[in-house]
Amino acid sequence: MARVLLLILAVLVLGGVIFLLTWDMPAPTTRVEEVVPLSPDTRPPP
Repeated sequence: MARVLLLILAVLVLGGVIFLLTWDMPAPTTRVEEVVPLSPDTRPPP
């Protein structure tokens, strides 16, 4: 029984690894822009 579970686990892990290695994930299509606030020590004095 333990051998069967170990074999199933090994097949699932190996299948996941193969899937991740061969997956052609598409590049993002929307542009992401974030405004980074100035830190207090780089602001000019008032």
